[in-house]
Amino acid sequence: MVAKDAKIIVVGGAGTMGSSTALHLSRRGYTDIRILDMFQPPSSNSAGNDMNKMISTHYMDGIWGRLALETFDAWMSDSLFTPFIHPVGRLDLANHDKERIKTLKHQYGLSVTAGRGDKVEWLETKEDILKRGPHMKDADIEGWTGLWAKDAGWLAARDALTAVGAELRKIGVKSAFGTSGTFKSLILHDDGKTVLGVKTIDGTEWTADLVILATGAWSPTLIDLEDQCVSKCWQFGHIQLTPEETKALQGTPSMYTGELGFFMEPSPHGVMKFVNEFEGYTRMATCRPFGSDKDIRMSVPRSHALHPTDTIPKEGELAIRKLMKTCFPQFADRPLFDTAICWCTDSYDGNWLLCDDPRYKGLILATGDCGHTFKMLPIVGKYVADLIEGKLSEEDEKRWKWRPEGRNPDDTGREGLKPQDLSDKEGWCHDGDINGDAIVADLAGRMDNSRL
Repeated sequence: MVAKDAKIIVVGGAGTMGSSTALHLSRRGYTDIRILDMFQPPSSNSAGNDMNKMISTHYMDGIWGRLALETFDAWMSDSLFTPFIHPVGRLDLANHDKERIKTLKHQYGLSVTAGRGDKVEWLETKEDILKRGPHMKDADIEGWTGLWAKDAGWLAARDALTAVGAELRKIGVKSAFGTSGTFKSLILHDDGKTVLGVKTIDGTEWTADLVILATGAWSPTLIDLEDQCVSKCWQFGHIQLTPEETKALQGTPSMYTGELGFFMEPSPHGVMKFVNEFEGYTRMATCRPFGSDKDIRMSVPRSHALHPTDTIPKEGELAIRKLMKTCFPQFADRPLFDTAICWCTDSYDGNWLLCDDPRYKGLILATGDCGHTFKMLPIVGKYVADLIEGKLSEEDEKRWKWRPEGRNPDDTGREGLKPQDLSDKEGWCHDGDINGDAIVADLAGRMDNSRL
């Protein structure tokens, strides 16, 4: 626990976990908080810097079920977040995946048992599905079945992160961006264990009483996490609808199927995002994170912000078009634009790594996204603050602790196969292997190291 006037640095503070942490610490009365990030909110390196993300409450068991109910309530009740939730419902559907159907039936039963039967409905036939999702009337979904959830929908992700950034500026959180906000190393006391602050890539040294590392997919490359997290990427693309098509799809429920992917209603400007579902890709390379005395081969993200001509693999576009053709055959040949790869990091067991780093005094880790964290934007920082103040429940502390000893070679952090490697795929890389460090250095000459 630190004093309310202690100097606190949140590395990665313009992303999801970092900005939520800064917000909750400020709300609890901490007065000297500084966020560091390569980019201003919403960070271009954050997986949350996206047009939209899904949210749902139909998973009732386990930690993510508990947090889903809590965060949905926060999105609906916290005035900072309410403008950005669109509770249009969700269709969670399956066809050939019998295990998925079994899981959905189980979740449906849990909801009914918990007294939430009015929040869900089992959809046995195509006709049942079309009653809740008439916008899929032309879809090839004969034989599909699944679950409809009322307390679900989508979040205007980029807009929400932008709003949190503006709120941090309003309440006096300090910051640094560009080269003076980009992490290079910890500053340690002569004992080699006590953290005194953070050094950034331009040589700036920021002193602190407490450092919180909330750097998402880049976490394993910055601090040696001893193989507890692996960074993976997924892919998406957009199509443009006409005003008439946009109006026809307004207010329609989001749709997810593990066999194909997912989509949400279009933006007011008629932009509709499609995402195929699969196990993700790694990108294996060699780096030396802080705390390691040797090079480590690991999955290293490639920032789309620093490589803006990157798109997605050819197989990804085919998979997205299969989703489009199945659910909206009328859009099957519509041009895809703004195709891109999105990075996050998975812990090996699917739970956050949210703990004091036992190797360093004054360092807290807040990472391990596992595909769930953006929808937790209103609440994840509360748990980081609870950790700092010694208020985490014993169960949560055990679940999110430092735990390298528990990993098995086959752990992936999510259901499904081990990921293939992005470097083996064709069609996504169009500019060669650009030196990201050189681009960041150039950034210093093209922008002010501005402060919130």
